[in-house]
Amino acid sequence: MSISQITTHVLDAVHGRPAAGVPVELLAREGDEWRLIGTGTTDADGRATRLAASSVPSGEYRLRFDTGAYFAARDTETFYPEVLLTFLVAEEGRHYHVPLLLSPFAYSTYRGS
Repeated sequence: MSISQITTHVLDAVHGRPAAGVPVELLAREGDEWRLIGTGTTDADGRATRLAASSVPSGEYRLRFDTGAYFAARDTETFYPEVLLTFLVAEEGRHYHVPLLLSPFAYSTYRGS
């Protein structure tokens, strides 16, 4: 059985640069519950590449971004204290990159490569 990797990249759309220091959690669905399987913080390039101790099998996952902490550290008001993205890992053995474009009052995401 092949296994997959999940990474993310957060960009601060207001300042036009990577969002360093965003706490991120990776959760996996187990029945009706969500289990925390990894944590990280975005690096100077806004990337979190080691969220899970090992690769993940196919299934349903969530990335939780603590955007409230990120904006509080910058003394910036935000409407979204967290961003929660739920997605499917359907093809085992693939790299799943889930970027987040962030501003205090909006966010956007897409399936990256």
